[in-house]
Amino acid sequence: MMDVPTANQSQTPCQPWAGQNGWSPASPLGPSGNPLPGFQPLSLSSPSDQRPGYEHLQVSHHGCQSDLAPFTSRDDPHRGTLHSNDADQSVRRVVPDAHVSSTVPTASQGRHMPPCSLPLMKDVTQPCRLQQMPFYSPHSPSQGISPPFQPPYTHQGSPNGPQSPHQKHLPICSPSLGVNQSPQFTPQPAFERTHVDSSVGFIHNHASPTSPVSQQSQWTLAAPSGGTINEFVPNAAAQDRNITPQSPSSESRYGLDPELLPSVVTVIAEDAAEWEGKVFVSEAFSRLPPLATTSCIIEDRGNASPLAIRSASYCVPCEGQTALLSRVPLGALVTPLAKQDAGEKHLPVCTEPECVMGCGGCGASMCPAMGWQDCGQRVYCPFCGKLGEVPWQHYQPTRGVEGVRVDKDKRPELSMGSYEILNSQRGEPAALLLAIDVSASAVRGGHLEFATQQILALLTSLKREDGDASSDVRVGLMTYDSRIHLYNLSPALTRPHMLVIAETEDLQLPVREGLLVPLKDCIDSIDSVLQLIPQFSPECDDSSGVPMELPVKAGLAVLQALSCPGKLLIFHTAPLIEMGLTNSSSGFFGSNKPKSIFQPSELAVSLAKECVSQGCGVHLFVLSQQDVGGAWPGHIPYLTGGALYNYSHLQGELDRERFSTDLRSVVETDTGYKAELRIYVSKDMRVSGCYGLFLPGPSPSRVIMATLDRRTTLAVELAHSRALDETRGVAIQTVLSYSTQTGDRRTRVHTLTLRCSRHLQDTFRQYQAQTLLTFYCKKIYCSVLERPLQELREELQTEVTEALASYRKHCCSASVSAGQLVLPQYLRALPVYINSLRKSEVLLPGLRSSVHQRLQQRCQVLSMDACSTSTHFYPLLLPLPLSVDSSSSPDPEEALRCCAASLEPGSLYLVHAPLTLLLWVGTQVPACTLVELFNASCFSSLPSGETKLPVLENLLSLSVRSLINTLNSQAPCARKLWVVKQGDACEEALQRHLVEDKSPNGGASYADFLYHLHVNSVRLLQ
Repeated sequence: MMDVPTANQSQTPCQPWAGQNGWSPASPLGPSGNPLPGFQPLSLSSPSDQRPGYEHLQVSHHGCQSDLAPFTSRDDPHRGTLHSNDADQSVRRVVPDAHVSSTVPTASQGRHMPPCSLPLMKDVTQPCRLQQMPFYSPHSPSQGISPPFQPPYTHQGSPNGPQSPHQKHLPICSPSLGVNQSPQFTPQPAFERTHVDSSVGFIHNHASPTSPVSQQSQWTLAAPSGGTINEFVPNAAAQDRNITPQSPSSESRYGLDPELLPSVVTVIAEDAAEWEGKVFVSEAFSRLPPLATTSCIIEDRGNASPLAIRSASYCVPCEGQTALLSRVPLGALVTPLAKQDAGEKHLPVCTEPECVMGCGGCGASMCPAMGWQDCGQRVYCPFCGKLGEVPWQHYQPTRGVEGVRVDKDKRPELSMGSYEILNSQRGEPAALLLAIDVSASAVRGGHLEFATQQILALLTSLKREDGDASSDVRVGLMTYDSRIHLYNLSPALTRPHMLVIAETEDLQLPVREGLLVPLKDCIDSIDSVLQLIPQFSPECDDSSGVPMELPVKAGLAVLQALSCPGKLLIFHTAPLIEMGLTNSSSGFFGSNKPKSIFQPSELAVSLAKECVSQGCGVHLFVLSQQDVGGAWPGHIPYLTGGALYNYSHLQGELDRERFSTDLRSVVETDTGYKAELRIYVSKDMRVSGCYGLFLPGPSPSRVIMATLDRRTTLAVELAHSRALDETRGVAIQTVLSYSTQTGDRRTRVHTLTLRCSRHLQDTFRQYQAQTLLTFYCKKIYCSVLERPLQELREELQTEVTEALASYRKHCCSASVSAGQLVLPQYLRALPVYINSLRKSEVLLPGLRSSVHQRLQQRCQVLSMDACSTSTHFYPLLLPLPLSVDSSSSPDPEEALRCCAASLEPGSLYLVHAPLTLLLWVGTQVPACTLVELFNASCFSSLPSGETKLPVLENLLSLSVRSLINTLNSQAPCARKLWVVKQGDACEEALQRHLVEDKSPNGGASYADFLYHLHVNSVRLLQ
């Protein structure tokens, strides 16, 4: 189903296109078809009418020029915020470059709208001239106002089937501008320089709406002054500059210049300039933290690090109705085992007997959010609102009016937002169980020798690490075809014994001794078995395939027999089938109940539940390319905290390197076993949902997982039960109980306290686009199990549209024209993120998207944290130098916008996403660069597709390979480098990552999507 029409459809009525793009149709708007009936349409003057000139700004009070509102730092949450262009944190408004006068009608509220004018793209061949849609912040009414949009067409019906139940309140139009329809320019008013009211956070407009426009001849920045508005004005040279031609996929159907729209790259760069390498103090009721993509040092002073808990908004509405009015979800992202960055203090650990007990009523752990009464004899729990008695052995008096315990600074549970408790009881150490496919397909494939060599090399390296816990890990080995072969690795035997289990339906273990042996005691036995495995002769025909559930059942039986958790690594080659397909009640078409392609089978869910209860994490390595249409084997691995790794017969060097990297990463990653996550929230709120890769239980506030690691992230949704107390705020606590590799039982506690406010604008100011993107992604990717994709895409667009409409209605201190884009400061990048999510392969499959690829991508993205998720939906587009001297090197921070217009034929670009790494080579790259980087004499001889950069001794090769290694170290899995030549057939792989353009699967461009968000949000207010 396509989202965007082809170019030759741009002048046709838009009704057929509405059903293809996922936007629901609009109701008839009257004869004119104008979605904004209260406003007069404006037309653009022709480029020949543009001429430079000067006019004087006239203001009502001060007579000073002002186009910039002061940017308010996050240090003061009560001040209005606008996006920053400069060190003084100011905002640029567009000053017109055409001299045309017109009248602007009044708004529906009776207030006069300030007129505006917008610059034209100098391309007379385009049917729709590109216009700018500048930002508006409600805290700065002196922003440039763009003309209202006038769509001439509306839609009467939707060929897409049923829509979201929320969509009926949102009639969405899909207008297009014809050749003879162009808005007119109108003069821009002058606004006086105003002062910021810090108590309210707005900049009020006192200027006359009829003041004339001023144009000046150069870019200048007025001298900064505290609390005043500064101004940028363009020069003639800037107006006459050559504008980079837009790619057809980058062009907007509605005449918007993509380069003038909000930029993710700018938002990330501004945040990095403010926080990169600096210290962010996380304390109670703390301010908005740095973005997830910004690397900084977190100092815990009573609030958990945003790496562990990142709230969707750091200011919660006091009333539930206010939260519903915002149309933005309340929740948090939880990464219980988040790894601390270098330079941060280690997580404090206290023993269970010495730790102060938490609440005896609800079970919450002790944290700084709890209060003390009666001189420290009783403790108040904010999560249940009850008072509890303090045991005498933990009693300490309090001091001061606030009732702070005298030993607060000595106890991490009283002063730290995150800490860990070492429990008294111990469990069994985790085991490492290896299951290798020795069926006829595996033996004939010829890659068993390489796989066994890599396994042996890894185990040998673990044994050599004396004193490390991995050298004492218990290891088990088994092989399988249609039967199970267990190996007794007991050091008491002269050689290992093979135990064959032919009856696999009711699997019973013949012995238990010797199945799991410490690595240091069985490395020789494992060596002898691994050397014999490639020489096995197939004893049965596996043409019908081997069920992947068979080794899972066998490995689970071994772990259950020895009562220990562990990792089960399966190396599979034979064609995959599902067990029990002969049963008519199983399978995709086995019942009348509607099912999704993303739903696992009942057998997979049943096995995954058993693995979760035992703490068995399954990691599946598929060593050969599987036939299209076979069973997807990834459900059990991902539901147990493991993963699925696919390779193409392990014949090439690239696949072999990736296999070795993935294998070592799986074994060496610190993992928690038999984990239970409990989520507590203040008594006037509740946990309404929890989303991630796990088997849902009866309560969303309690999640049980087989294994988890430092990247495992869940999204928690919150809702109001009653009105909140503004003085107490909101507390969120996550308590993770898990076992370590050595069998220690630990409890990790994270607590986050947030402010409350009765003002909706305070909530909007404390949202971040990356956090909302990750929350929406996890919620929707979990919802695809039960709901149609089209309905989810429509609901996602509806929620964002209603949120923008709510912000426009309730958070704007001054009236704005219908053509003015209104976005919260820290949600400027939300539209491009949401559009990228809507047109992702999971929600909008392309012609070349296989079901297996979509299933795996869904699970991979669901397991990502906020940093990886935002980079997945908006990759880094890094320009590479054509030559490098000793003083320069590629800088990952110098990213470009993800659109085709950023690519130049004479340059090299690296596209970095968590799952993909692409190197784009233009046709006009100098030959000397190709020789230094690829050892290729010309562009035509350059290989494309999967490749590896040759090791060449020159600065360019060294710097690029170093950058690639750095980016690979940040990726959640090993990746292959794809070289994409300009104009080559594999260039479609790059187009999917240029998220601001129209995507190959039919997804709309960023400019078109933003246009519809804006128009529909304005229509909701009429």
